[in-house]
Amino acid sequence: MSPVSALPGLPDPAIVSKGYAHPERLVSTDWLAANLSNPSLRLLECNEDVLLYDVEHIPGAQKLDWHVDLNDQVERDYLQREGFEALLRRLGIDDSTTVVFYGDKNNWWATYAFWVFQLFGFDNTIVLDGGRAKWLAEGRPTTQERPSFAPSPYVARARDDMRIRAYFADTKAHMQAGLPMVDVRSPQEYTGEKLHMPDYPQEGTLRGGHIPGARSMPWAKAAEADGSFKRAEALRALYEGELGLRPADSVVTYCRIGERSSHTWFVLTYLLGYTNVRNYDGSWTEWGNAVRAPIRKGEQP
Repeated sequence: MSPVSALPGLPDPAIVSKGYAHPERLVSTDWLAANLSNPSLRLLECNEDVLLYDVEHIPGAQKLDWHVDLNDQVERDYLQREGFEALLRRLGIDDSTTVVFYGDKNNWWATYAFWVFQLFGFDNTIVLDGGRAKWLAEGRPTTQERPSFAPSPYVARARDDMRIRAYFADTKAHMQAGLPMVDVRSPQEYTGEKLHMPDYPQEGTLRGGHIPGARSMPWAKAAEADGSFKRAEALRALYEGELGLRPADSVVTYCRIGERSSHTWFVLTYLLGYTNVRNYDGSWTEWGNAVRAPIRKGEQP
């Protein structure tokens, strides 16, 4: 039995009631509040705004800086096996512990970190439904204290870039085969009206538009106003009702650098039970700059 399923109170009844395919991958704020002292848990806060952790965070949480901790500092890629092993050892995480991810922006970067951990086959991972915003809105305890854990003896597996990750060539082949792709950016980015998210700076893309055949479904539509995930029936109405996806489909998700699309990857994979979803982390900053990569502009049919 894995540490995830062995934790008390899992699956969380509050999450089970939402009808997800894998309710064991989410926990409610009530569940986390009751389990903060569990020594087998490690809380990791991963935010877009990396300064928020220093202002206040959930007691026992450690900071995961997506810029520094998860990405190679020279090549555009994720850290290699040795780096991932060193990271988890430093955080006091090994195969006997379960990681709870949470963060700002509807858990946008928390699901990104979750996805990176999955690249290395680290499967003892769950997400706090509603993330940082819901915890704070409910007036739950926070602290500025940084916890300290003894380094772990964790030994990392090799990174698997085939199962849940799509490269440029994979995505182009997917497009040419007419298989479903979900563009999770804002509608203005999808049409080519903007090269970046509204109210965000331009970050280096030369052309606007979307990959031919991709359908638009902004990532944040999967979240409620409090940051928690919508119930399964509402998610099915979005992805299956509006986009026509089916759980057996081979799907590629993409955004700008793969962070928003990791949120949609999580929704399709764990909340709706899709079995073949890959995240194209090169996303639009690669595709929109690639010589002769085909682009379409305007609304979807």
